[in-house]
Amino acid sequence: MKRNPRKVRWTKAFRKAAGKEMVIDTTLTFAARRNVPIKYNRDTVQKTLQAMERVSEIRKKRELAFYKSRMAGNKDRELEAAKKLIAANIPMYAEQAEEVPDLMETISEDEEEEKEAVKIPILLKNKNKKRQVSSRMQVD
Repeated sequence: MKRNPRKVRWTKAFRKAAGKEMVIDTTLTFAARRNVPIKYNRDTVQKTLQAMERVSEIRKKRELAFYKSRMAGNKDRELEAAKKLIAANIPMYAEQAEEVPDLMETISEDEEEEKEAVKIPILLKNKNKKRQVSSRMQVD
């Protein structure tokens, strides 16, 4: 079954048409196929490999910047959607909102107790290691 590549979501053609991938960029021209065979030369191969590494670094930076600019408004949209959801279901969330402060207090108390309990054995282990090392040195 033949399909139009611009309508199939996983193709490069779709991603470029939908604005999800960079289309105009000088780093993309290096990936184009060339039909002219070049005589082998060690220096040109070495320079080409260095250039390929540099181009890939530049492309990664540009793709990251492109992605960040595309996703810039997402947090605002997600916040608006969350506000609409809460506004639509106020009674359900009101009950949960009353329980949250109590949970936060108990969680913070538990974390403090765990930190205190964890600190003591670690200090003892370090002291024991020093004692063991010093005792080994004396025996040898």
